[in-house]
Amino acid sequence: EVYQFSVICLYRKTGKTVWTKIAREEVPHESHQQNNTYASGSAITDGNVVLAFFGSRGLHCYDLQGNSKWSKDFGRMKTKMGFGEGASPALHGDTVIVNWDHEGEDFIAAFDKKTGNELWRTPRNEGTGWSTPLVVEYGGKAQVVVNATGKVRSYDLATGKEIWSCAGQSANAIPTPVATADTVYVTSGFRGHALFAIALGRSGDLTDSDAIRWKYDKNTPYVPSPLLADDLLYFVSNNDAKLSCFDAKSGKPHFEAERLEGLFGIYASPVAAKD
Repeated sequence: EVYQFSVICLYRKTGKTVWTKIAREEVPHESHQQNNTYASGSAITDGNVVLAFFGSRGLHCYDLQGNSKWSKDFGRMKTKMGFGEGASPALHGDTVIVNWDHEGEDFIAAFDKKTGNELWRTPRNEGTGWSTPLVVEYGGKAQVVVNATGKVRSYDLATGKEIWSCAGQSANAIPTPVATADTVYVTSGFRGHALFAIALGRSGDLTDSDAIRWKYDKNTPYVPSPLLADDLLYFVSNNDAKLSCFDAKSGKPHFEAERLEGLFGIYASPVAAKD
């Protein structure tokens, strides 16, 4: 069956479609997880361009009127057990980051937002991954943090050079990291549980080092990303819908594994809003 991989712009107040652009039409080479689709990545924008990533169907850049600016093709992913593709790109300034973790040749790469030109590409040694990269700034330097089963890794945004790595996550690391001004929080929850608070400003292999400010090994999320709000770290274990809240600095719990009645199988990440 031929699928259309489309980018759709909606008017936020009414839901009316403003424009639709078909990025690709093709027959997918693999299946996808039953609760997902072939268009699992989120489109991103900085108010000037829109970037849509369909994995094996490419990265596509449009202006806000829906005019195509450029496209990039990366070939075909080979995902673990045919679970499909799901990571989104990251955008920081004029740099677009794509992480390409699968059962083949892995890499992380940066592209110029305006032209699509490749700025750098760094090989990786991971299996299939679904985590979206996070760009953080520390000490005047931007770095890209990527969660993964083998190791969490940080790369220099300007060069692609690895800054630090840290092992210890569970299998199939999916949640996207979150960060404060000086700490990045990474978590996973498939066939094990792991939550690490890792100090920024370090380099090299940080596994089991004092760069890990605190950690936790229960009720961590498999799919949803954690939430940082007012120096509190919230996360939900998606299978049994239990919500936890920790002090982001100290790692002390405010509450742990509070059951969210009437919910189960949570895949969405929590969000916060003020009155």
